[in-house]
This record gives sequence, C-alpha cells and structure tokens, in this order.
Amino acid sequence: MIPYPIKMTAHVRTYYFGERLIPDMLGKKNAPEGIVAETWEISDYLDTTGTITNGEYEGRTLHSLVEEFPEELVGRGWSGPHFPLLGKFLDASYPLPVHLHADDETAKRKHNEPHGKSEAWHILYAAEGATILAGVKDGVGRDELFEAFKKRDYEAVMPKHEIKAGDTVYVPGGVIHTFGPDTLIYEIQQTSDLGQSVMPTDLYGNPLDEATWHSNINEALDELKTDYLPRPNPGLVLEDGNNRRALCCVGPHFAMERWTLREPYSMSRPERFAMLSNVGDGEVRIEYEGGEESLNRAESCVLPAAMGETRLSPEGEASLVVCYEPDIGRDVVAPLREAGYSDGDIRSLGEVGV
Repeated sequence: MIPYPIKMTAHVRTYYFGERLIPDMLGKKNAPEGIVAETWEISDYLDTTGTITNGEYEGRTLHSLVEEFPEELVGRGWSGPHFPLLGKFLDASYPLPVHLHADDETAKRKHNEPHGKSEAWHILYAAEGATILAGVKDGVGRDELFEAFKKRDYEAVMPKHEIKAGDTVYVPGGVIHTFGPDTLIYEIQQTSDLGQSVMPTDLYGNPLDEATWHSNINEALDELKTDYLPRPNPGLVLEDGNNRRALCCVGPHFAMERWTLREPYSMSRPERFAMLSNVGDGEVRIEYEGGEESLNRAESCVLPAAMGETRLSPEGEASLVVCYEPDIGRDVVAPLREAGYSDGDIRSLGEVGV
C-alpha cells in the first residue's frame, strides 16, 4: 500500500430530524439542497462505502482498500468484513427518534450481522435547553416502558441531562437514547446501521400503523440493555505546549479525542489507523513521508496504519476530532494517570475497565 491521508465522498441521509446545520454552521461544502441530517464522512457500510477523492487510490472505494490492504490500512493482525469504524456529522435540529442499536451479541444472534453498534456523540453545537435522554431509570420494568412509549412520555422512564458544546456522550449498544433539538454533533460508531425505534413514525416522518408501531416497541424492548447510564462528559485534558488534547470517550471499539492545535504537532500511531475530522475554521496541513495533504473545514480523512509519523500544522488555531481503535492501557490509562487523573476520572469516559 502507498500510505497517505485518504479522503472520500460523504454519504448523505435526509432524515426528518435534520435541517441545514451541517452546511450552514459547520461549513460542509458540496452538500445537497434541502435536509442534510447526516453526512457519513468515513464509511464502509454496504453501499455507503466512500469513494476515494484524492491521491493514488482516487476513484476506488474504501471497501476495496480494506479488502486489498487490511493490515496496512487498519492495523497489523487485523482482518474483517469492512472498515471497523464509521464517522459522521449529525444535525438534530429536531429531537432524534427514541431508539437503540443492537449490541454485538444481539447483532450476531438475531440479525446475522458481524457486530452491533456502540457509538459516542461529541457535541459541536447545542442551543440552550438542548438535552439527551439516555438509558432507563432505576426500577422501571418492561410493561411501564411499553406504556410510556405508547404515551410518548419518554422523560417518565429515561434519565434527562442538559448538554453543551464540548461534551461527549458514550452510548454502548443496547442503550435506548435520543437528543436534541438544535444540536450538531460528530458521531463515532461501529460500522453498523442496525436500529430499533419506539416512535410512531419512520425516520422520514411517515406514520406507522398501530400494529407495526407496537411490534417495533417490543423488538426494541427485546434488545434493551439497562446496565449503563450515559452522561455528558467534558473529557479529560492533556496539555502539550500550546496544544491541547481532550480525551472524550473510550470503549473496547473506539476512542475519541478533541485536539486544539496552535502549533505543529507530531503524531504516531503504533500500527493502527486514525480518523481525523476538521471541526474548526482553519486549514490543517498534514505532512508525512512522501508528501503533504490539506484538511479543510468540515473535511475528514483516514490516516492508514502504515503511514508512520505524521506532522499536523495548523493555520492559526485548528480543531480536530480524532478517533481510533485504542490500546486502552497504553493510549488512555497510562497518559491520564501520569497527568494525575484518578481511576474514577478515567472510568467516567466510558467502558474502560480500570
């Protein structure tokens, strides 16, 4: 493989909860007219796999690179049916449907899919009063949940938390959730699109007949997990000169960080890929052995595992969301302990196991 920062086309979803925050507020170029609820920036999910737009592999799909160069692209010793993570921008101008995604065990047993969908949301913008509902209140049983969902009284059975820009919410598979309104996020997730909604409409706002609605609620309750309560977290900060890294969340499938760069920053990823999304106003120049690439506002890229050391040079101040598959002990626990954070602080980031 010829390793370089790989950019690709974004897949757009026009779900009812979106408006125009992604192009208008985030500055996403080439967005279509009308509703832009989601742009799948890095995706290898079935027919949404991105088409490479730069460099040696321009015109090829991300999936074709995964098949030909699994270890060079994703990481040493890795194999799998598709690129393991999916990164997207999501506009919740209106509240998302109350829904959940299967966990790994349920995905394999019930849906014949290789894995489920754990996810995390990094809040880029939230109007005053924006909230999440996530998880199930203590002591609430299946019958009570069914009746609350029928009455659309979600707050009666789900914990509610206010959110603000800079917060991150980690949501394992099986945990029921919604958020909004007037919220713009970056979402990292396992590569999956499994979902069960308890709403009386579909994702485009079309009403369901009562039998289908009741069946969907029961399907969601069959997959529901109640052993994790998501909460907004501001992250744990590591300072590096004039640069700042906030570790936002971590779990067995991914870690997410928010970087604020005011001077050049060298990064190396021991034998693993990284995903970068520019969520600031300034351009970032990516310098690597063999060349350089620019990452402009609202653009994303994959740095292949085979790239080695990479130097990021901001234009003024840059802001990046960085996601990767972690070695939790090496990449998360060790640096945070060295910076003085307690194991309780570290556990607040998600599923860490310390």
